[in-house]
Amino acid sequence: MSSREWVEKDYYAELGVSKSATQDEIRKAYRKLASDNHPDKNPGNKAAEEKFKRVGEANSVIGDPAKRKEYDEFRAQVSSGGFGGFAPPGGGRYTTTGGDFDIGDLFGGAGGAGGAGGFSDLFGGLFNQGRGGAAGGGGARARAQRPRGGQDVETALTLSFREAALGETVQIKLSSASPCLTCHGSGARPGTSPKVCGTCHGAGVTQRTQGAFGFAEPCTDCGGTGSKIDDPCGDCGGSGVTDRARTINVKVPAGVQDGQRIRLSGQGEAGFRGAPSGDLYVTVTVQKDAVFDRDGADLLVDLPVSYPELVRGSQVSVPTLTGRVTVKVPAGSRDGQILRVRGRGIARKSGTGDLKVTLRVATPPAGMAEAELAAYDEALRAAGFDPRSGWAGSA
Repeated sequence: MSSREWVEKDYYAELGVSKSATQDEIRKAYRKLASDNHPDKNPGNKAAEEKFKRVGEANSVIGDPAKRKEYDEFRAQVSSGGFGGFAPPGGGRYTTTGGDFDIGDLFGGAGGAGGAGGFSDLFGGLFNQGRGGAAGGGGARARAQRPRGGQDVETALTLSFREAALGETVQIKLSSASPCLTCHGSGARPGTSPKVCGTCHGAGVTQRTQGAFGFAEPCTDCGGTGSKIDDPCGDCGGSGVTDRARTINVKVPAGVQDGQRIRLSGQGEAGFRGAPSGDLYVTVTVQKDAVFDRDGADLLVDLPVSYPELVRGSQVSVPTLTGRVTVKVPAGSRDGQILRVRGRGIARKSGTGDLKVTLRVATPPAGMAEAELAAYDEALRAAGFDPRSGWAGSA
């Protein structure tokens, strides 16, 4: 597809949406058209097959917010006269109202090897004009390939309720790809060092021409790394990476909740030949506690009390994560009533929660003497107490 053909394509019209359509509207339009024109639904229908391909192409551009922004900006430049006309396919410069403009600056970035990508990322180097051989020559600018970074690693960590609430530094053991201790990750035998690849001159990419256009490809001699090792390290075989066991200290922040993930940057698998390591993600499982529960930053406790303590009031010692506090049970309290103690909950960056104490009446033991129960019941009746007074219409 030539540059003229691409600019003249109206992807919005192809999907039947306006230029101001939301991403959700674009997605719905694409799904409907793709479903209606799918080859499985239209066997032998060439028109439907072509339509299916066109809507897929349109969605791949304006269905992606970043690519859509670049597409809109470039078409706006063209429609407003920002480019006075298109050069023949073999040319590399276009006439604008302000002079000559190198289309490679827009589609390949002006930073040479390693520069920003722009539209070259979108169309895979289609608009790089093929006027040079190896990277760095002639016309097209090719971006250097970065060495392959390390993979992210995931592991799990089980904590007690108190450890999760208060925060803890724990050690975990992993066996994963790590920087080689012999060559320190360079991949070269100690005393030597990698050399710049003579084929791509360190860019990591080479170019080939096809007709009027040039295409950037990873250098086959260095694998896209931009460097070569003549004398590789004997322990890692030139990769700079070996598998070994590691012990990592994980600082668990106070207030972490069950199922949350902690990210440790650069603690994942080592990258190829000194490339950046991946990240380590630790998923936390929090064990249940026999006394405590939580609601966000609030610490929850069920407090067993006797009926007389509710009626007459009392003062009860209640545990917290950092000691005990005395809680006053007001006279006339009810079963299930919640008492709040400010600032004695779980401390987090957003602030410390409260301690919420729920009163729970403890039932007398089944073995309590019949006479004692009868006396207690008689005392309640003498006082005029009826547990069902006003309940379900009873008098």
